[in-house]
Amino acid sequence: MRENDPVTSATRQPETPACATPPRLIATDLDGTLLRDDKSVSARTVAALAAAEEAGIAVFFVTGRPARWMDVVSDHVHGHGLAICGNGAAVVDLHGGPGAHRFVKVRELARENALDAVRLLRDAAPGTVYAIEQTYGFHQEPAYPKLHMEIPDHLLAAEDILAVDGPSAGEPVLKILAYHPDLDPDAFLTLARLAVGDRATVTRSSPSALLEISGPGVSKASTLALECAERGISHEEVIAFGDMPNDVEMLTWAGQSYAMGNAHPAVIAAASGRTVANNEDGVAVVIEQLLAARD
Repeated sequence: MRENDPVTSATRQPETPACATPPRLIATDLDGTLLRDDKSVSARTVAALAAAEEAGIAVFFVTGRPARWMDVVSDHVHGHGLAICGNGAAVVDLHGGPGAHRFVKVRELARENALDAVRLLRDAAPGTVYAIEQTYGFHQEPAYPKLHMEIPDHLLAAEDILAVDGPSAGEPVLKILAYHPDLDPDAFLTLARLAVGDRATVTRSSPSALLEISGPGVSKASTLALECAERGISHEEVIAFGDMPNDVEMLTWAGQSYAMGNAHPAVIAAASGRTVANNEDGVAVVIEQLLAARD
């Protein structure tokens, strides 16, 4: 979930250290990484993903997007057809196509933890407003800006949405979105992590002061690790791509990882390599080099 603003200038040439272990899985973020800024998947990238699958390398889309926003790549899933959504809060089967996805795994944010996070962050950063992502529902506070171009199911205070007798009370909460109109995005992230502590996982994928709050220990990395363990794939056999702070844990965990040319400084520091920007098909560049080296 990332807006289109560039974060750093693009790297002109990819830095692609040789793989010590032959990769069995490619894990790639979407916005700002696999997708171009117009939210398209280039023909070059489509071809590279298909070539990787043909070579026996599984491809996982690992994104902060909710499942309902996965139509942009649902035509490009191969083999297993699974994607990790909501920063690790859900594993979704995309084989059914847009609007027909199936939740395979849900790692929910307990309502007690969610209410604690809302309260603590309100105290630490007055003016914070919230939206709530559930498996199928989306709810927001009246003051929450229209960032996502969709109509919420309810306009209520976060505390009322998350109440045990609130709307969609029987539906799992995947994450909270917390927005502040004035704070610096990185400063807001640091403040929120200190305020919330171990009650939840706090990250961000937008250049604005918009945070994403998930269950304790839930991240792209931890859910990807679970999926890999089920397939007998070690972290050394994974190549990961990303551009924003919500990718840092995944890039650190993977045996080989690439920051996009447009990546946040924290991502550049976490990754083992760099590739060109998303608008230059940086993921495809690395996949092509990888497959050429194997041949």
